[in-house]
Order: sequence, then structure tokens, then C-alpha cells
Amino acid sequence: MAATTAASLDAEVTLVEASIIGGAAHLWDCIPSKTMVASSIRMNSIRNAEKLGFAADQSPVDLKRLAARIDTIANDLSENTSEVLEDQGVRLIRGRGRFTGPHQAVATTEDGDIDLEFDLALISTGSAPRVPDWATVDGTRILTTREAYHLGEIPEHMIVVGSGVTGVEFVSIFASMGSQVSLLVSRQQVLPHRDAEVAAALEEDFLERGVKLLKGARAISADLTDQGVVVAADDGRSVTGSHVLLAIGSVPLTDDLNLEAAGVVDDHGYIPVDEFQRTNVPHIYAAGDVTGKLPLSSVASMQGRKLARHAMGYQVKPLDYSKVAQAIFAEPEIASVGLEEADVAATGRRVRSTKVPFASNSRSVIQGQERGFVKVFSDPATHEVLGGTIVGHRASELIGILALAVQGRMHVETLVETLMVHPSLSESLTEAAE
Repeated sequence: MAATTAASLDAEVTLVEASIIGGAAHLWDCIPSKTMVASSIRMNSIRNAEKLGFAADQSPVDLKRLAARIDTIANDLSENTSEVLEDQGVRLIRGRGRFTGPHQAVATTEDGDIDLEFDLALISTGSAPRVPDWATVDGTRILTTREAYHLGEIPEHMIVVGSGVTGVEFVSIFASMGSQVSLLVSRQQVLPHRDAEVAAALEEDFLERGVKLLKGARAISADLTDQGVVVAADDGRSVTGSHVLLAIGSVPLTDDLNLEAAGVVDDHGYIPVDEFQRTNVPHIYAAGDVTGKLPLSSVASMQGRKLARHAMGYQVKPLDYSKVAQAIFAEPEIASVGLEEADVAATGRRVRSTKVPFASNSRSVIQGQERGFVKVFSDPATHEVLGGTIVGHRASELIGILALAVQGRMHVETLVETLMVHPSLSESLTEAAE
């Protein structure tokens, strides 16, 4: 996004990329996982077909065809992005870049090194899945998320280590595809940084689908056996499965950039930036996962758009991270924007909280998707919408309405008086605002 925005402002732009144009985190993590989510949702729909009035074949998903679809989608998106950049006159170099000075860099390609000089630079090298020192990833039985897209066959028993966003998404994926799933939860609830009601809704769905939750269990080892993999926890418990998936965060990819040559300071691999994405070296910017900010593709894109305009001399309003819409693509989906329940308790401020269950929404009942709710938080004095949480079917799409309300500092009365389609899921937003 930074390259295309800068090019549209008549900058001379060179983009150095060692892997895939469009962002490795985006096209190796986000897009593949959401493609798997789409297939798992279809599987659940087939299983629930009887209550909608018809019988359906419950054949297992063909993982080889799914893997091919993932590759096709990622490659198509990358090629389209490359074409757009080339049409804009952006110079694309397939190689690995590193700094050699404050205004110099070199790109190592298959054909040799290319020396580069720059007035302004952007570091946006992304991140990679974190592998703990107690596990050795073999890509067959012990996996990170990036090995999970090309398994070839549905795992008999998938052990997922990590109950954050990535972990619960993969629990939902493999449970939907027919795997037995065990989830090691190091705390006492999944999604430890979300409010208890949100976590409870997800845990209820997991338990109904036969997922085994090991709460208060922090993994300390993963060992291959003749039967599969044994994962041991620090409380003495262990679980045996056919595969283990490590979903315990990511690490920034900055080790090989030679930041010292440019004078850029890092903090354990992450690059601190100011409100305009500038590093400690004013003409060098950083965006995306390497900054340690919200690790979302949408955030990285907006950072890139804003920093490009700032670098070209335009006045830019800093990104307000408190108003970023986020979603978890499990079943049910979970989405939020602005203030959340945990924030209300932490700040101690007076906040009006209203809630409507999807079980009272006619469209949800028609579709057989009654689980979940909508919460809206507002200021009782000014009536301004401060945030909201949605748990349920299509939450990732519905949150856009609340995101607009938060960004535009809309009053709850405006939401209440907005005539939504009937029957529709969006009606629950106006009802929750009352």
C-alpha cells in the first residue's frame, strides 16, 4: 500500500521483496487461513443441513484440492498486485534487501547484488510464526500455521498449542473438517485478553463439537512417537495426537536487515516508530508487524498509506489504534471495535452497555445461526458510540457498521433511527443501541 500510494503521488519507488509481492504475512497467513475457514464453514453448513429441511452428503473435504485453491488465490492476488505496481511505474526487485548506510541499501538477487540509494526508506518485512525452544518443527507432524495449509489429509487428532486468535481459528477449522481436536489453554479461558462472555460463547461451541479443552496447561514439550506426537504441559498433564499445531505468536523479521548500518534502533527485533511511522532515523519509516503494533493486515495497509503521504510532504492524521475493527474467524465469528467490556472495567468510566442476543433476531433464527449477541457501548452523557462487540454469524461484516459509528463519533440515536433491511442480521445493531 505504501508503494502504490507513493507512486500515485509521483514518487520514484523501488520495492525489494524476497518472497511474495503483496505481503508474506497477508498471503501466507491471513489469506490461506481464511480460505480454510471458508471451507470449514461450508462443512458446518452441510452438517447442519437437516434442520433447514434437507439431507446432504457429508463427504470429507479434499485437502489437496483445498491446498491447490489456497495457492491459486494467493498467487492470483500477488500477480494482480504486481501488475498494479508495475503499471504505476514501481520498480520491483525480487531479492533480499539490507542496509549498507543511512541512505544506501543492497538487494541480493539470483543474478547478484544490486546497489540502491534512497532519500526515504520503508521497512515492512513482516513476521514469522514463533517456534519455542522446546519444539522442533518437522513440517509433517509438528507444525506452525504455515505448514498447516498443505497437509494432504485430514489429521486424525490435532493438538493446538495457543488459545489466542490464531489458535482458536485453527481449532474451529480442524474441528469443522472432522479432526478430533485438543486445545492447550495456558490461562483459564480461551482468548485470555477478551471478556469472559465472549470466551464463553466460543468455548460452548468448541465443547459441543467435541473439542477437548485443557485449561491452565502451558505446553513445555512436543515429542514425536511411533503413534504421532505427545505434548506435555507444566502441570503434569499430557495429550497424544497425530499432529500438533504451534499457534503461539510471531517474531519480527529484522535480523538480516543490518539496521545498524542505517542507524535504526530496534527493541528485541521490533522497530519503535512515532505516530507517523518514523523510526529514530527520520527518513526511514517502518510499518506492519515489525513495529509491534496491532498485527493486522488492515493496520499495515493503513500505516503504509498514511506514511507514504507523510513522506511526500502531505499533512496526515495519525492512525488511531483505539478505533481499529478486529475480527476472529472462528465459529461463531467474533468482531469488535473501539471500547470493549474489559476496557470499561479497566478505565472505571461511566459507560452505557446494551446487549441483544441473536436468538431474538428473525434472520438468525431462519438461518439456524442463533448463537451470539451484539453489545454496544456508549457515553451516557454525550450519547456517542464508543465501541461494540459482535459474536455470531457474519460478525466480521457487521462490525463495519459499528466501526463507522465509532469513527464518525455517531450518537446511538442515529443507529437506533437507521432503518435496516428486514429480516436481516443488521437489525440487531439498531436494537442493541436502544
